[in-house]
Amino acid sequence: MPLQNLLMVAVLFAVIALFLAFRDRIVGAFQRFEARNAARRAEEARAMFDRYAHYRQTVALAEEQVEEITKFRTKDARTGEPIERFIFLGTQYATRREAEAARHDIIVEKAREFYLELDKMYLSRRGWREPRGEPKALTDESKRETVKPPRP
Repeated sequence: MPLQNLLMVAVLFAVIALFLAFRDRIVGAFQRFEARNAARRAEEARAMFDRYAHYRQTVALAEEQVEEITKFRTKDARTGEPIERFIFLGTQYATRREAEAARHDIIVEKAREFYLELDKMYLSRRGWREPRGEPKALTDESKRETVKPPRP
């Protein structure tokens, strides 16, 4: 029995020592998690009062679907010296600004496609059909009572 208590105390001290050794990583992870949650809550609060928030959210969603710009080093065709180039969707760009402009155009195009699809779904009359069958009893003209107003 005393040996079991001694082992339990040793395990407890080992766990405490591990926690103290890695406390910066553990606490840092919790702080980053809390910072992300606070930023998300602030964005949601701001979106409630912003009438254009859905556009921003759509563009953010489209941005997640488009690949990032990749930077790579290659040799210049004329001089043979190493230079930095940027690649986006298989196309090489000389500057990051050109690649970012091309990426921005693709993101805006995806967001526009989303709104066009919404328009097709909700504003189209193709899916709308006339009601089938006979009219209901309340709208049937033969079932109505006819009342003639009195003559003066």
